[in-house]
Amino acid sequence: MIPAAFDYARPATVAEAVGTLDGAAEDEAKVLAGGQSLLPLLRLRLAFPSLVVDVGRIPELRGVREDGDSLVIGALTTHHDVIRDPLVRRHAGLLAAATATVADPAVRHRGTLGGSLAHADPAGDLPAVALALDAELVAEGPGGRRTVPAREFFVDYLQSALRPDELLVEVRIPKKDGWGFHYEKFSRTAQAWAVVGVAALVRREDGHIAESRIGLTNMGSTPLRASATEAALAGAPVDAVARAAESAADGTQPSADPSASPEYRAHLARVLTRRAVLAALG
Repeated sequence: MIPAAFDYARPATVAEAVGTLDGAAEDEAKVLAGGQSLLPLLRLRLAFPSLVVDVGRIPELRGVREDGDSLVIGALTTHHDVIRDPLVRRHAGLLAAATATVADPAVRHRGTLGGSLAHADPAGDLPAVALALDAELVAEGPGGRRTVPAREFFVDYLQSALRPDELLVEVRIPKKDGWGFHYEKFSRTAQAWAVVGVAALVRREDGHIAESRIGLTNMGSTPLRASATEAALAGAPVDAVARAAESAADGTQPSADPSASPEYRAHLARVLTRRAVLAALG
């Protein structure tokens, strides 16, 4: 299909982009980064912006750097670059591993970390990973910058905490050196959205599980943490994983669609959580 008509702007700096968004009518502008999420919505006429703001050529939004105990990843950093960046692989291996499962090589070369998170699709792989990593998302608007924890960033289905006049500029991820990690998902085909996915981070201490972080993909209208399983794993021996994973779906509200029923998604959450945690433990 052909998208509805819209105006197009291509700012060269973050300040120019924010000014363009600030001057647009509320909820009438859409930001275009890699285009892998927005363009299908435009073609299917599921989005009707009067203005598309293309930020794809703003150099300050790309790259990975260290800032003390955190990694700072520019919002326009592509999935391809995230996967291969040595800092990400060393300090946030879960992000690299999960990003490698996103769609296909063509999408990974164009799609961006910031675009995936701002799209706020609970079936996307990276929102649950950001949640498990306790990431912080930095937005810039007319009033300056503000930092939003991942647990507050995802508001509802395809809705984030970004204001209409704000641009996501970077993602800050605490370093998780020494943590085991694994991303496990079930999808109908290699390129399809996850029916359910589990992002697991685990830290061992004295032969026990000291703490864990478990993010769930496609188990509600936003990415979720498997809080009951995390609590059950704290201080537990490795052989307690299977029992703890039985509570992975507690408090979730998975949807029904042609891919799976809510009951089947709950079953998958339990099975995949067990697999992901055990794999993270090595």
